[in-house]
Order: sequence, then structure tokens, then C-alpha cells
Amino acid sequence: MNPIEKSPLARKLSSFVALSTNELEVLHHLHRRRRSFVAGRDLVQQGQSEQAAYILSEGWVCSYKLQPDGSRQIIDFQIPGDFLGLRSVLLRTSDHSFEPVTDIQAAEVPSDDLLAAFAQTTRLATAILWAASRDEAMVVEHLVNLGRRDADVRMAHFLLELGSRLALVGMGSQTGYDCPLTQYHLADALGLSAVHVNRVLRQLRENGLVTFRNGKVIFDDRDRLVEFAEFDPEYLDQTGPLLT
Repeated sequence: MNPIEKSPLARKLSSFVALSTNELEVLHHLHRRRRSFVAGRDLVQQGQSEQAAYILSEGWVCSYKLQPDGSRQIIDFQIPGDFLGLRSVLLRTSDHSFEPVTDIQAAEVPSDDLLAAFAQTTRLATAILWAASRDEAMVVEHLVNLGRRDADVRMAHFLLELGSRLALVGMGSQTGYDCPLTQYHLADALGLSAVHVNRVLRQLRENGLVTFRNGKVIFDDRDRLVEFAEFDPEYLDQTGPLLT
């Protein structure tokens, strides 16, 4: 077995397309420039140009926009198997920053290597486009979260989405998952204050729905939480139209 088959990205893409030996070799080639980054130090900065994309292998990252007053809006969190900066490779300039939430391992992918991989195997290119489209669908859902959902529903929906994403790469289950995010991360992602985040998490826990404590999310009653959040995972397209 090619070791790359066990990678989070291969696991995720395999839910969309049955990767061939050749496609796995191309994917392995994209992983060859492995780098380590420490938590809290930007991997990519807003406005940066001439950059590579990255494939996250270990750890968590947040993508965010910095405001003129110094505040930030977290756009999303990246987990193993996600691309970082894929869009800015084509647009040439990054419109947001990436900061490791934990120490991370990531493969640096120069734009020439990425475009060559797309030319070499169109099925792999299609699978990566699926992953990018799925990311865009999540950003749309986050916009709805911020604009139209109450704080408790917003939090419940967010925690369920993270759980579904982690399950796809073997890092989560129906009962819960490990989560390194702080209440400040959640506040910046969900448009709440840290105090409000604490209050909402306590309310969800006291209602017997979900507990987030000591770096672990536990679904106390996932079915009721799904109903409460009106969580429909269809936008995540967890299986996709599996290509053979």
C-alpha cells in the first residue's frame, strides 16, 4: 500500500473518486516538501503574493481577515486533509491570513507543481475542485450562521459541522472529537464575545445536548442537537458522486 493512501487528503478525496495508483503517486509527489510550523505564527499573511499552497497533514489552522482596528474575523478552521491558500495560488495574492492554532505539519505545494498535477490527471484535479467547492459551500453556510442564526443555534451548528468534517478524515465520530479551539477562537469565528461563548456553551451543556470541556467536544444527545441546530449536512457533500 502506498503510504499516501493513509493521508488525510487521500482519505477525503477517496470519498469522491476512487484514486488510481497513478493518481496516488501524483498526490505523493505533491506531499514531498514537508514543513513544520509553530502555533501562533502566520503561515500566510493577508496581501502576500508569490506564494505556494499547502496541504495540512497534522494540526489545526485558522484562516482570518484582519480589520483596520486590529480585530479579526475567523473565516474558517482548517483540519488535516485541507488545502491552505489554494485560491490565492490562482489569484496570485492572498486575501486573508492563515495562522496555526497548534503546531502543524504541512506540505508546501508550488503553483507549478499543482498545475502540472492538474494537467497530468484530470480526475485528481476534479477531486481537488470538489474539495475546494465544498470549502466554498461551508463559507456560505458560515455567512448564514453569522447573519441569521441565534447564538446557541450558531454554536450547535458549528460544532456539528466540525464533527462531520473530522469524521471524514478519521478524527471524529458520532460521539465527539478532540478540539484544540479556545473560547476566543470560537468568539472570533461566530461573531460573539468570549463571555457570550461561555454562556452559550454552558446552556447547551445544561440542556444535555453537547459538552465542550478540556479540549474535547462530546455529543451528549446528537440527535436532539441536530434537530435543535436544524443541521442538514447535505452542503458538506460527504460522499460526493464517487467516480470510478
